[in-house]
Amino acid sequence: MKTIKNICCIGAGYVGGPTMSVIASKCPEITVNVVDINEKRIALWNHEDLDQLPIYEPGLKEVVGQARGKNLFFSTDVDKAIHEADMIFISVNTPTKTYGKGKGQAADLKYIELCARNIANVAVTDKIVVEKSTLPVRTAEALKSILHNTGNGVNFEILSNPEFLAEGTAVDDLFNADRVLIGGDDTPSGKAAKDALSSVYEHWLPKERILQTNVWSSELSKLVANAFLAQRVSSINSISALCERTDANVAEVARAIGFDSRIGSKFLNSSVGFGGSCFQKDILNLVYIAKSFGLQEVADYWEQVVIMNDYQKRRFADNIISTLYNTVSGKKITFYGWAFKKDTNDTRESAAIFVADALLEENAHITVFDPKVSKERILADLEYLGNKSREELEELVTVVGNPMDAAKDAHAIAILTEWDEFKTYDWAQVYEAMLKPAFVFDGRRILDHEPMEAIGFKFYKIGQTS
Repeated sequence: MKTIKNICCIGAGYVGGPTMSVIASKCPEITVNVVDINEKRIALWNHEDLDQLPIYEPGLKEVVGQARGKNLFFSTDVDKAIHEADMIFISVNTPTKTYGKGKGQAADLKYIELCARNIANVAVTDKIVVEKSTLPVRTAEALKSILHNTGNGVNFEILSNPEFLAEGTAVDDLFNADRVLIGGDDTPSGKAAKDALSSVYEHWLPKERILQTNVWSSELSKLVANAFLAQRVSSINSISALCERTDANVAEVARAIGFDSRIGSKFLNSSVGFGGSCFQKDILNLVYIAKSFGLQEVADYWEQVVIMNDYQKRRFADNIISTLYNTVSGKKITFYGWAFKKDTNDTRESAAIFVADALLEENAHITVFDPKVSKERILADLEYLGNKSREELEELVTVVGNPMDAAKDAHAIAILTEWDEFKTYDWAQVYEAMLKPAFVFDGRRILDHEPMEAIGFKFYKIGQTS
């Protein structure tokens, strides 16, 4: 088995940065180089103030502070890192295609291919190349073709090592992973490569939690795991709409069915909808793969999970509009939260983006407070949808750094992220700052009806009527 002394990770984003930081902290004898062509991002990873890291995750700054400058390094010198590495992780973005065949469903692999061609051009010694990005089935086959046909006569072993991190708990997920999946060829050299990667994780995880499979099983397992989890969220959200019509309480329904050991209680929390970098992208990828093999019924089944999620976000926005006397034009609607979930600054596919877009179409004025998300990120998220120009967004969207400033003279507050601090606010003070009647729409089910209504709020909680 090859001893790994030097690791390179191409991509310093939500997966690459935390994963490599944990590996470096647990494997002090391995040099870990995280590289990215984004100079601003690398500068933030190297910032002397660890609170300025480009990614917010509980515990991350402590891990980075422990290893950075010792055996953990962040750089824009991609070629040097590739040249020196025994093992190369590819952890670049694989967004859903916005053009051509598979538009709106298939993964865009252009960044993966660019990485592969760069590795092939630079490498002069044998390398283990690890897919860390979420990729469609058979991507490893494409990587192998590029590396073996355009390289410098060196041997490349391709492994699939999908991440199963949840934003907000990524560091703990890495330290205490319930499983690590390593897919590779069943040839002698393929098995040796899988064992080499396994030895890295065995520095802190029991060997029985490290599962070795073939490449295709590993690639598909990641998509299916996220699809199953998202399916549960959309399932309970579909019931939340029924609860609001029947006076049932979706939390009570979820608790009742969660006690069934065959079902379990996890991912049964109803909300305004799931977001994040994985769920929707992976489901749409699965839909595209099913269609590619002529499995239309399979594709339709999984696509319905996304359709239900979109319905939940649209239903929440429509409820705000109808409750505010069928018009939000010129009204100040305050968003508490923009990140797709608490304890992260990740906003990809956040429900807040799409709820805001629906309200902006009705000429609402949106004010946003989120403890970790910047104004630039919020405006960029909305601008990406293409429904409003940057100039229009600058006029209609205000981002503030204080929850009371956000509440001042607001017609309504919509809770879009379940930040713990929102539960601790002096809501009586918030009420006094708002216009009357004062409306609160709880899209994350973090507040209780009785105390909010006792203060004087017109309070609406997704999945129940009172």
